[in-house]
Amino acid sequence: MSAPTKPRTRPKKSEGQWLIDGSAPLNHDEEIKQESPVLDVKQRVIDVYSKGGFDSIDREDLYPRFKWLGLYTQRKQNLGGEFTGEDNSVLEDKYFMMRIRFDGGICSTAQARAVGELSRDYARSTVDLTDRQNIQFHWVRIENVPAIWDTLEEHGLNTWDACGDVPRVILGSPVAGIAKDEIIDATPAIRKIQQIVTDDEFQNLPRKFKTAISGNARQDVVHEINDLAFIGVEHPELGPGFECYVGGGLSTNPMLAQSLGAFVTLEQVPDVWANVVRIFRDYGYRRLRNRARLKFLVKEWGVEKFRRILEEDYLGYALADGPKAPNNLVDRDHIGVHEQKDGNVYIGVKPTLGHMSGEQLIALADLAEQYGVTDLRFTPFKEVLLLGVEPEDVEKLQSDLEQMGLYSKPSEFRRGLLSCTGLEYCKLAHVTTKSRAIELADELEERFGDLDSPITISLNGCPNACARHQVSDIGLKGQMVANEDGEKVEGFQVHLGGTIGEGANFGRKLRGHKVLSTELTDYVMRVVQHYVDKREDGETFRQWVARADEDDLR
Repeated sequence: MSAPTKPRTRPKKSEGQWLIDGSAPLNHDEEIKQESPVLDVKQRVIDVYSKGGFDSIDREDLYPRFKWLGLYTQRKQNLGGEFTGEDNSVLEDKYFMMRIRFDGGICSTAQARAVGELSRDYARSTVDLTDRQNIQFHWVRIENVPAIWDTLEEHGLNTWDACGDVPRVILGSPVAGIAKDEIIDATPAIRKIQQIVTDDEFQNLPRKFKTAISGNARQDVVHEINDLAFIGVEHPELGPGFECYVGGGLSTNPMLAQSLGAFVTLEQVPDVWANVVRIFRDYGYRRLRNRARLKFLVKEWGVEKFRRILEEDYLGYALADGPKAPNNLVDRDHIGVHEQKDGNVYIGVKPTLGHMSGEQLIALADLAEQYGVTDLRFTPFKEVLLLGVEPEDVEKLQSDLEQMGLYSKPSEFRRGLLSCTGLEYCKLAHVTTKSRAIELADELEERFGDLDSPITISLNGCPNACARHQVSDIGLKGQMVANEDGEKVEGFQVHLGGTIGEGANFGRKLRGHKVLSTELTDYVMRVVQHYVDKREDGETFRQWVARADEDDLR
């Protein structure tokens, strides 16, 4: 009797990992990136496209090379969510979103004034603060792009690598170097990374790469959801430095970053950063773009192997083992008045949803300088900070800021509110977000006043989690849903009780539960009312959600 034959196993498909499978491109995006240095498209914008207008732009420059220049076409106006998923030729307008980098959120009043003037003159006065410390313009015409670049360059700013398969803006503590609760100032490391971030070797990654570096005890850069993060920690023998995390990210496959268990000195941070990016370049998955983020490689390897490869094959030295930083669960933002090391204070204000006008940004720069302030900062929570305020000026400056619509004492609802761009401009969105969020904040404040417990609410137009819905108290992911008549209309999937820090999780989803956009405000009001009525003393919203009856969450 012959032995049973073993079932034939399929050979594993190539993932497009350069050091394993070779660098032959496995999809069109990879082909385009290999054809020529992607940033070469900058000169074509200056010499050709700005003179010939939108219709002169080569489609393969428009998609994807323009991303490396911080440019995306924006959505045609008045196209409902039912059009999302159509070809760009259907969705795109002949205007651009432009993203300006502010690594570490660092901005002078002179830079803010220049950006405000550019917005006023070239972007219909749109200024959107992002949760990655950038500023976004809308309504930018290709004819005006070189003039915008020239002015930005004159003020030490640019749009390079603000989008694309590259290292994006480096998140940093907005109060680095001045905060009383700082463990270590990471600014020197961020500055060194800025000098190399656009080097050719980092311009063709499998996908985008997000970094966060903060030496502040507040852990104010949402390090848990970045590809690579460095968080301040005190080593008992080596002094202040950083704990290193890898493999975080949200979108359709959310994963939390994991600690390498390594202690990284300030001087080592740029070297570790560059070599983690090189690992991603060399071993990251390139065949399927929805599996091309670093988090998938970290998940397959595990952090022990990742650290070993980093140390043995890339760094050439071992990192010290390090202590784990204690988790800070609340008060990660910088709203309000806070003491600095030097006896002055900084003031954090929250424009509603991070939206300002060009004129408002100019006025803010002028106002700050009237009080002797020349340093502003943008934060991952869409706030603006004014640094170096003299204590005797605080009340008057707060009052002046409030008259501009910039509040240093917002309600907990407005303080914790995030929204992505939504249908207004984004081609990926299914639903309107900003106007819904503003209506929601107004109604919640009218009903509850200022809630005595922090609560975060985020509205996302699609699954990409630009407003971090999976880690919010009330996270709302936009999608088309069926109404009572079976018609497809705007609606949201609900995530409740998501959090970062200790006990981090992506929230509680109720099976089959969707909320129509038209019913959103009533739904959120109902859930918050149940929380107010049924919570125990000192119980946060996310703690209550974990034990609440399902009926109270619907």
